[in-house]
Amino acid sequence: MRATIWGSRGSIASAGPDTVRYGGNTSCVELADGDGTILLLDAGTGLRRAGMHLRDSSVPIHILLTHLHMDHIQGLGFFRPLFEPGRELHVWGPPSTTLDLRARLTRYLSPPLFPVRIRDLDSIVELHDAPSGPWQIGPFTVTAASVVHPGPTLGYRVSAGGATLAYLPDHEPALGGLAGGPAWTSGHDLAAGADLLLHDAQYSDAEYAERVGWGHSSAAHAVAFAEVASVRRLALFHHDPDHDDERLDGLLAEARGIGRGVDVIAGCEDTSFELSGGG
Repeated sequence: MRATIWGSRGSIASAGPDTVRYGGNTSCVELADGDGTILLLDAGTGLRRAGMHLRDSSVPIHILLTHLHMDHIQGLGFFRPLFEPGRELHVWGPPSTTLDLRARLTRYLSPPLFPVRIRDLDSIVELHDAPSGPWQIGPFTVTAASVVHPGPTLGYRVSAGGATLAYLPDHEPALGGLAGGPAWTSGHDLAAGADLLLHDAQYSDAEYAERVGWGHSSAAHAVAFAEVASVRRLALFHHDPDHDDERLDGLLAEARGIGRGVDVIAGCEDTSFELSGGG
């Protein structure tokens, strides 16, 4: 299974675009496993870049949305395959007790926010509520579960070829009882034993103390959660756009300094990972 980061809500605060190493697009990660099926985790502005890579092919595309905050769906209107006649696309998202997924996405993909409505797209788009149990998409076994973040929000666990990736880009496990590591910690079952965990690491400890309940994690919380869940590798993700590259380098160094049982890396745009059962 190959994972490619197209957007990680990266730093845009550096001196200029040529100096931004972490990236400036919001969340989007592509998963591929060789059979032609493509999964895209979230539809942030990084989805536009993914669409350029995937344009003019015939493979079906599945977009798995964690939630419908604007930074995670903003790329939909600029995703090239949506405008390709006959292209098959499936969009999965968190269930709601009030409005279905189509009605909620239409709030964005319609005037005055966007000129083209979902019903007018040239592609074949099917929208689905994510099931409550594991389901199969081509070679991928996908599991979704609710996690701690404002509004209906999912985390995802995706397995293929003996490898597992866990994706929790907006998550505040400290509110779920992180200390002591009980099995009921928010997101624990999704991440348990994963070869790679992409996890929210938006804040420093000092910043988090001023934003408790906002639905995000400090880098230290991401490390603690990864250790509780016994993951092999943690990629710090969903960076604060006010953090420049130097600040993100510092948070990465701090996270590596406290991480004892997990390999900690940075989630940067254009980074790819080849995952197998051995990690």
